[in-house]
Amino acid sequence: DFLFFWGAVFLITTTLVAFLKKENQELIPAKEETKGITDTYRLLFSIIKMPAVLTFCILILTSKVGFSAADAVTGLKLVEEGVPKEHLALLAVPMVPLQIILPLVISKYTAGPQPLNTFYKAMPYRLLLGLEFALLVWWAPKVKHEGGFPVYYYAVVVLSYALHQITLYSMYVAIMAFNAKVSDPLIGGTYMTLLNTVSNLGGNWPSTVALWLVDPLTVKECAGAQGHTCATAETAEV
Repeated sequence: DFLFFWGAVFLITTTLVAFLKKENQELIPAKEETKGITDTYRLLFSIIKMPAVLTFCILILTSKVGFSAADAVTGLKLVEEGVPKEHLALLAVPMVPLQIILPLVISKYTAGPQPLNTFYKAMPYRLLLGLEFALLVWWAPKVKHEGGFPVYYYAVVVLSYALHQITLYSMYVAIMAFNAKVSDPLIGGTYMTLLNTVSNLGGNWPSTVALWLVDPLTVKECAGAQGHTCATAETAEV
């Protein structure tokens, strides 16, 4: 019912935009240097071969490796330790106003000549929060009781997620501000698309690898089955 309602709202609003919003009929001369798809890809390859752009791409492709496991696996491990999924979903609600306000606040610090300074300053705090997330997972079975988890545990989780959002958005807004600053206005759309695509890829591939490594790196113990390690999926099922 929830998905049906918001799906209907989405269809109605986009249909209203299609019928009620009119395009600007004034002819605006094209400022892009590219003429078509072939020229665009040629331009992309020429951009990415530039030493400064190549170095920056390597930076943003590898910058999120250190906290990829904490970002991707913490929620799953909390559920594994007994935290109800619906409670974790409710904890995301207080994050919504924070996610709206943070870009507005952080943009004041990334509007200067060196927007990446905010990125560098936020990184060590985000790495430390990865350790704090690991402690949250370790702490979960210690405070769990028959009625679930105490209120103070959820308060610590909310506070941890709030601090994590601050570091996450600090890095995200800084990268976006830097991409906008260095993009050539004549090919701004192409330049921005390239840098943003690489930035998104730099956040997605470490999380995918982290999720893939969860099972082989998890130490499993077999209760009541001496001599078995349960290290593989087959032995765990047996």
